[in-house]
Amino acid sequence: MQEKITVLFVCMGNICRSPTAEGVFRHVVTQAELDGQIHTDSAGTHAFHVGEPPDRRAQETAQSRGIDISDLQARRVADDDFEKFDYIIAMDKDNLAGLLNQCPDAHKEKVHLFLGFAEHLTETEVPDPYYGGQNGFVRVFDMVEAASNGLLAEISSRLVVK
Repeated sequence: MQEKITVLFVCMGNICRSPTAEGVFRHVVTQAELDGQIHTDSAGTHAFHVGEPPDRRAQETAQSRGIDISDLQARRVADDDFEKFDYIIAMDKDNLAGLLNQCPDAHKEKVHLFLGFAEHLTETEVPDPYYGGQNGFVRVFDMVEAASNGLLAEISSRLVVK
């Protein structure tokens, strides 16, 4: 059992999917009153948008569901993230492959596909909504919400009960 669990959500640019996942997961963690025991962050496998806020459409979709992600800023996955985080959650297979390529062998078991935690969904990847319309962001939000609940269930079993 661990006292604090750390989770890093990863997509390509860290402005659409991973900040949405960070915000939604942060929300479900707070609702479960576990925010003192679970730390969340997000990053991208590429440095396209470092320092930028989440995409406006991602922010609007999250805000429409009562979640504010405007405080987040894009960053790139750092080598020490593999040491610091207990769970490194990729949004799709391309980013999963990139993470596994960068990850030291000793930490590969920490790297997962996010939708693996949403057992009732048939999809295996969270699609990139960047080049689509608002509906893509809504679909991503719904997938992320389902996977967040599954991930929280998994992590809760590892936490020290206080």
